[in-house]
Amino acid sequence: MRRGLRFVPLALLLAVVLELAVFVGVGRALGFGVAVLLVFAASLLGLVLLRREGMRAWRGFRAAAAAGQPPGGQVTDGLVGLAGALLLAVPGLVSGVVGLLLLVPPVRRLARAGVRRATERRVSSMVAGDLFGPRTVRVRQGAPQPAPQPEQPVVVDGGRAIEGEIVEPGRH
Repeated sequence: MRRGLRFVPLALLLAVVLELAVFVGVGRALGFGVAVLLVFAASLLGLVLLRREGMRAWRGFRAAAAAGQPPGGQVTDGLVGLAGALLLAVPGLVSGVVGLLLLVPPVRRLARAGVRRATERRVSSMVAGDLFGPRTVRVRQGAPQPAPQPEQPVVVDGGRAIEGEIVEPGRH
């Protein structure tokens, strides 16, 4: 098992405790009815957006495949949109805010770039090229570095051949 997976139950427990604490805080500040209404509205919005984002991701993937382009950009955009809609659909105020943030274009671009970097680290460079197309490389300009010189072979006795016999230890 991967070492990061061992913390998933603890993270889920902390997320539930955080959701309950925020719900109680909003309930005390605005009233219990308003807090329930906010959770219900966020979940309903999430369900509507889940369908829309899923269809949008599928259309983007099919369009890229039909055009012969790498589908990675559309796939990662679709995954971020689906994650945002799913977090909105899950009952909770904190998950709803995080899901809503993932649907805002600047945050979505940042999340998409993060998903792409994580994917490129976990798959081979050939698979990453198939998914995302050719990589771009940044080149720093500055003082050119001298190329390393190849080592010269060691010349013994002016380069003349020397006759000899190899004797293994213990054998004469």
